[in-house]
Amino acid sequence: MSSIDSQAAYSLEPLVQAVVHGTNGLFQGTSTPALTADARMKSRSTNIATKYRDEYMFTRELPRGAENPGTQPSNLSTSTQLTLASARPAVDVTNVDEEVQKVLDGLSGKQSKARATKKVKQPTRDLVLAAADKASRQLNDDQATAAAAGQHLVRKRNYEPVKPEWHAPWRMMRVISGHIGWVRSLAVEPGNKWFASGSVDRTIKIWDLASGTLKLTLTGHISPVRGLAVSARHPYLFSCGEDKQVKCWDLETNKVVRQYHGHLSGVYTLALHPVLDLLVTGGRDSVVRVWDIRTKQQVHVLAGHKSTISSVQCQEADPQVISASMDSTVRLWDLAAGKSMTTLTHHKKSVRALALHPTQFGFASASSDNVKQWRCPKGEFVQNFDQGNGSIINSLAVNSDGVVFSGADNGSMRFCDWKSGHCFQETETIVQPGSLDSEAGIFCSTFDQTGFRLITGEADKTIKIWKEDDEATEDSHPIDFRPSLSRRRH
Repeated sequence: MSSIDSQAAYSLEPLVQAVVHGTNGLFQGTSTPALTADARMKSRSTNIATKYRDEYMFTRELPRGAENPGTQPSNLSTSTQLTLASARPAVDVTNVDEEVQKVLDGLSGKQSKARATKKVKQPTRDLVLAAADKASRQLNDDQATAAAAGQHLVRKRNYEPVKPEWHAPWRMMRVISGHIGWVRSLAVEPGNKWFASGSVDRTIKIWDLASGTLKLTLTGHISPVRGLAVSARHPYLFSCGEDKQVKCWDLETNKVVRQYHGHLSGVYTLALHPVLDLLVTGGRDSVVRVWDIRTKQQVHVLAGHKSTISSVQCQEADPQVISASMDSTVRLWDLAAGKSMTTLTHHKKSVRALALHPTQFGFASASSDNVKQWRCPKGEFVQNFDQGNGSIINSLAVNSDGVVFSGADNGSMRFCDWKSGHCFQETETIVQPGSLDSEAGIFCSTFDQTGFRLITGEADKTIKIWKEDDEATEDSHPIDFRPSLSRRRH
């Protein structure tokens, strides 16, 4: 407002008072006495002070317990954890009146000419900015403290990617031929001296792990052999196939000593309990069956999946049984109660493979959409591994060094770091001479007991053994890590 406008406003003040005085004279019997200038100023001050308190009472300062970002909820007693009502700061009327008086002085033009040339710094703006500054420093404080205060929204912590560990790249070491059909299952014996392979040619072959020579061929199945497991507590080899049969082989006599009848269709997977004498199988009848090895009786029939069971895993602690199905779900089972503990529905496509970490309490599941890492016992989602080209992943394997291998039906191989989910090597398998390029598919894989050898069973009827490149170093193969938020998406 210019000085001319201010003078015009001040010159109208006597006229307004005269009009008010005359009006009061006409209606003296019915109206209240005329307000003096001081009374009007006091009324105006009270009005502004009331609005000031209503608008800015809760933003003048932060509640107790939220002023110190380092304060933890455990350090606050129950009496100091404030609710919304108790967290409201008390209003200092004296300070409010002083600040309101400053505003009124500015409105009435009582400031000096030197201050009139400057912009009036509103005290209410200072209060709001101060409160906003305190709130911004509080964003990284603990959520429980903010929830106790009842006033502040807490921003989610920024995603800080885990730096991957360096792993040497893997290369092919040996190719083993002998089967006349696809190799669909593999198992390494606990002594790490030999391994077994099951094939579409309906045979089970025992191979020497060091030399790759054939030691024994077992016949008995009348359909492809889809699952193998070697017991660490008994001299037994267990096998299952698409002929609905589950067999127990005595490795001392190389004969079938037990058969487990009950599946209504082909059996695609099996696993042995590490402590109890239990065998867990799953297949096309969409149920997981738990067998007593000695009595051949069914202990449990775990029903709940809507489609074919593609993979099962067993561990010592709960959940003792984990199953993956073509219905795109993973289930964690309570073995004692025979019921499902948790159902994981994060995958969008069929889950074809599971792999337990040898030392950590977690597992991974593979589907054509991605490979996901989970934390036991509740099945909490951890992260996604680096995604591939959307191929169907048939096999997963994890070793104690944190190397996660996934093999797909198009021959693609991906090696990832368990800790960070970073894919440090992506390659393709090599078909044996005379095979078609379309036969470059990987159906099964497993690490040996040391974790230094990877064994894969493939569609070109061969078994390939892979090992780490001994000549590779961090300088020759540096880590190309590019973190992405897609690892945190469910």
